[in-house]
Amino acid sequence: QVQLVESGGGLVQAGGSLRLSCAASDQSFSSYAMGWFRQASGKEREFVASISWSGDHTYYADSVKGRFTISRDNAKNTVALQRNSLNPADTAVYSCTHSTHSGVFARGSVCDYWGRGAQVTVSS
Repeated sequence: QVQLVESGGGLVQAGGSLRLSCAASDQSFSSYAMGWFRQASGKEREFVASISWSGDHTYYADSVKGRFTISRDNAKNTVALQRNSLNPADTAVYSCTHSTHSGVFARGSVCDYWGRGAQVTVSS
């Protein structure tokens, strides 16, 4: 059983930045890709970003490309999501995910573990 714990959510004004972190209990953390999804109130969950096992490859949703950066530290079993130029449409619960594969992904079906999520609210 892998536990994923997000931190760093909160309230930020439009145009601001916020960094989310996720700590994983997985002993084989460095073998698997990790990612982030988000779900806004009343909407379906959507893919945000993913990163390969080594960190050499990343993949982003078009809606966040150029504004968000995903990174990982395999020595600390953590993955982070730096988000800049936030706007109210980015308001959502952001969840960290653990993939069953080593490469980048965009589908939630390849994820076997999910964090409980961190609320991010962007005010206009």
